Amino acid sequence: MTQQDQGDLVFVPLGGAGEIGMNLNLYGYGTENEQSWVMIDLGVTFNDGSIPGVDLIMPDPSFIEEQRDDLLALVLTHAHEDHLGAVPYLWRRLRCPIYATPFTASVLRRKLVEADLLDEVEIIVVPLNGRFQIGPFDFELITLTHSIPEPNAIAIRTPTGTVLHTGDWKFDPDPVVGEASDLEALRRLGDEGVRAMVCDSTNVFTPGESGSEAELLANLTRLIGEATGKVAVACFASNVARLETISQAARANGREIVIAGQSLIRIEKAARENGYLAETPAFIQQEEASSVPAAKSVIICTGSQGESRAALSRIAANDHPYISLGSGDTVLFSSRVIPGNETSIAHLQNQLVRLGVDIVTAKDEFIHVSGHPARDELAYMYQLVRPEVSIPVHGELRHLREHARLARECQVATAIVAENGSVIRIGPGDAKIVDHVYSGRLILEGSRLVPMDSEIFKSRTRAMWHGTATVSIVVDEDGEMLADPQLSTTGLFENDRDPIYLEAIVQAEEAVSALSDRHVRDDGRVREAVRLAVRRHLRNHLGKKPVTEVHLMRIS
Repeated sequence: MTQQDQGDLVFVPLGGAGEIGMNLNLYGYGTENEQSWVMIDLGVTFNDGSIPGVDLIMPDPSFIEEQRDDLLALVLTHAHEDHLGAVPYLWRRLRCPIYATPFTASVLRRKLVEADLLDEVEIIVVPLNGRFQIGPFDFELITLTHSIPEPNAIAIRTPTGTVLHTGDWKFDPDPVVGEASDLEALRRLGDEGVRAMVCDSTNVFTPGESGSEAELLANLTRLIGEATGKVAVACFASNVARLETISQAARANGREIVIAGQSLIRIEKAARENGYLAETPAFIQQEEASSVPAAKSVIICTGSQGESRAALSRIAANDHPYISLGSGDTVLFSSRVIPGNETSIAHLQNQLVRLGVDIVTAKDEFIHVSGHPARDELAYMYQLVRPEVSIPVHGELRHLREHARLARECQVATAIVAENGSVIRIGPGDAKIVDHVYSGRLILEGSRLVPMDSEIFKSRTRAMWHGTATVSIVVDEDGEMLADPQLSTTGLFENDRDPIYLEAIVQAEEAVSALSDRHVRDDGRVREAVRLAVRRHLRNHLGKKPVTEVHLMRIS
């Protein structure tokens, strides 16, 4: 095929490039008049506390939603929330079939049941190492290792060239759950020729290798053995290998496993449904925790990141209906600290210490290994695959730049640093950023999705920092005040006897009195005059700029 016969192959990240989490990747192939698209992953991220009243944040798919007739499929690399968590919220905007391996499909089905979508979504289960065709795209799954079963790199073959999309991965030579990374498949792909590799950047600053899950067993066994009371282990719910490791360590010390947290319960069911944890005895459900003596129990619980509604946070607040911890008990934080969660984790740990609980973290002992590749693993991946182009993703901008530097050190000719919304033409011709498209964020606000740049959140944030003031005034048709203005505030005054509060009411009256006969009959003019006068007064005397509203009632 000549270069003139080839269509353009483009890569467009709408989430996960310039940030860790919330992945949404698009690959397009074709001409300006006829283009086919596939999506790789559709995930969420979690609020870092900067937006009040919000839990989930996800990428805005507007760009591809406008072309959804050309969107052929969504292919999932694995079952982590930042790769599939947005499916129940955004699928109705896309309405395409979903391809996933068995474990990932099991996790997804449970989410779709909760969203009342299971009967609508077409899920096509692909076997491990499977190969399948979608339009002009030829997909091959390549088994890697990560902190969840069935993580896949995806080789995407097109007439213009082949892309390796790594997803999340590491090289674990001795995984506790699942198969080791298929190095031979990666080497074969490199021999065949890879135009571009789109690759995980999370741990690019970490030297050496990430370490094997199997290496944790001895330390966890020792720490559990040294404990005299209850032992709770906080870990990521999706880390099935960690569940197996903790279970082995508990059994070695004659202890039984209790699991606490709905996400853990769902993951355990999905794992056993697909043959994982087959040699692990059934866990005791949290409702039966009291039946196990303190010195004979290990409680695996959600909440390692300080999530307020997770099991460990409820236990620390003495608010869990079945489980309590106290003096002589131990909590192992078998997880990393996700950036942005430091404050909530510290608060949780302080609560536990106040109860008399001993805390052990990954800073104190070797009780966690990352699921992402450290620097030496990245270098080895480049040796195997030998791409012409490197496109780092799954990292903040500083990660992407350092990853691009490493790729060049590994003799990759072209390394492109691109954030969400970049349109990268992979081929034919030189690989480069050729355009930018909209790539916003959507926030789950109660039961609705709202753009992150909405006035709703701007106002909420201003109110959180500066408080609110609402002035109610009643005037006749000529603008004469028929009653004293009423002022309601939030977060500004202890009571309504404060001199600054009382003076604000006077300022509202004087603002109306100062209007001309013509302007005082204009509702809009009256509202704005009162709003500005009260806000100016509060700013001058309190140093705050409260969200200020005026309710005007005109009686004829």
